[in-house]
Amino acid sequence: MGNPVLAHSHTAKESPAGVSIDLSREFARELGVEVVFLEFDTAAKSVAALAGGEADIGFMAIDPLRAETTHFTPAYVQIEGFYLVPAGSPIKTNADVDRTGTRIVMGAGSAYGLYLTRHIQHAELTQVPTSEEVVDAMLKGRLEVAAGVKQGLEADARRVGGVRLLPERFMVINQAMAAPRSRGADAANFLDDFVQRMTRGGFVADSLKRHAIVGAKVAGD
Repeated sequence: MGNPVLAHSHTAKESPAGVSIDLSREFARELGVEVVFLEFDTAAKSVAALAGGEADIGFMAIDPLRAETTHFTPAYVQIEGFYLVPAGSPIKTNADVDRTGTRIVMGAGSAYGLYLTRHIQHAELTQVPTSEEVVDAMLKGRLEVAAGVKQGLEADARRVGGVRLLPERFMVINQAMAAPRSRGADAANFLDDFVQRMTRGGFVADSLKRHAIVGAKVAGD
């Protein structure tokens, strides 16, 4: 639920609602079964629920570490990871971020956090429990940079003021459906086919439009 693109809606009154919810309902409809939603505030908890057998299907970003135990479908939506800094910061571009003395705050277990852990060489990485906390933690701790999903950072920028996003993304985040690898090849192939039909046939694009989600791209477009 921490991702502002996937399980949120600007138009629906019910909760949860959003593109991942629509995909869940359609997948269950094709299988002829009921759907039960398990809601978590972080991606890390969703990954753990899937790996532990608590859930059958998950919605999360593709990541090499997660892929060790999880099968990911082709992406259905692409979003972007961005940096946010205080308005008066001397940091102007992404190239300015990875330097000794720079402290970056990120959500623990997030896809962008896992990416930064692998790629940041000089800056110091600091974690907070959820992505929703990164901007407040940056301001409270007088840290130099907050990392996150672009839409979430934009919302926080409107909320707190006195901050700005850097002009370019530092990564593309590929969002996919997922299932435990233990379910086998047939299940993986079935799920892959479903996602490909939903993206190519316009289901995902229609869902994003219906929920008034902007800034997210249908994968493959």
